[in-house]
Amino acid sequence: MAKPISASKMVEILRAEGLTVHEVRNWRTHNRNGKGPWGPVNGVMIHHTVTSGTARSVDICYDGYSGLPGPLCHGVIDKKGHVHLVGNGRANHAGLGDGDVLRAVVNESKLPHDNEADTDGNRHFYGFECVNLGDGKDPWPEAQKEAIEKAAAAICRHHGWSERSVIGHKEWQPGKTDPRGFTMDGMRRRIADRLGGKAPGPAPAPKPTPPKPTHEPFPGSGFFHIGQKSPIITAMGRRLVAEGCGRYEEGPSPEWTEADRLSYQAWQQKLHFKGKDADGIPGRVSWEKLRVPNS
Repeated sequence: MAKPISASKMVEILRAEGLTVHEVRNWRTHNRNGKGPWGPVNGVMIHHTVTSGTARSVDICYDGYSGLPGPLCHGVIDKKGHVHLVGNGRANHAGLGDGDVLRAVVNESKLPHDNEADTDGNRHFYGFECVNLGDGKDPWPEAQKEAIEKAAAAICRHHGWSERSVIGHKEWQPGKTDPRGFTMDGMRRRIADRLGGKAPGPAPAPKPTPPKPTHEPFPGSGFFHIGQKSPIITAMGRRLVAEGCGRYEEGPSPEWTEADRLSYQAWQQKLHFKGKDADGIPGRVSWEKLRVPNS
């Protein structure tokens, strides 16, 4: 249970997760709040659009259609992995679903089979429509699945939720099949990995302590997120400034911010990385080339 994310904060956390975000028309004030409550929010719901083409899909999700006015979700995720924000507030995406499922999401426990439609889901779920025909044949590019993972993880990270707060429409409302083409259990595992939510295994036997390396080892992409504080981030920022890639108005500081992401993106571009390899989230190759000193 949580207070809904503001429009500005939504843009911030999605971009901080390394996503390309497009703001569509008047999305910041586009909602169905006059038709029912929005919040408290409890989870993220994933859909497929049953459409093709980015522009057409985004327009449908913004405008809606006869009998179901838009917005039809909060964000549209296209085949390239870009997020198009179309609504902020209550949206017509979840409809009525199973109250037992909502309770499982709130408790972050195993989902029961959905067999009732007795609870207003539009009040409780952020919704992302993903461009796909939903026929089981239309492919899901890796860039698109990675964007679903990132968008859901960004919201879960902000609210302090685990991957169990992310469900598919087919897990909420009887008769629904979306998203079709990948499993939600598989997607939740990806989100858990991004959030660093894997349960630790048994403690290994003690080993001799190796010499401390001269440079900071790569801490993993999931380390870099809004709210993370570490002297490693300060040391990284100083190296980025030394490489002429600093995009800081002040700092760098120990807290990961949008300025850190923009600075690291400049470093990736200096290394001639492109596309998702230059999203501002550190990867192993670019990190090792940066040679961040031990903090």
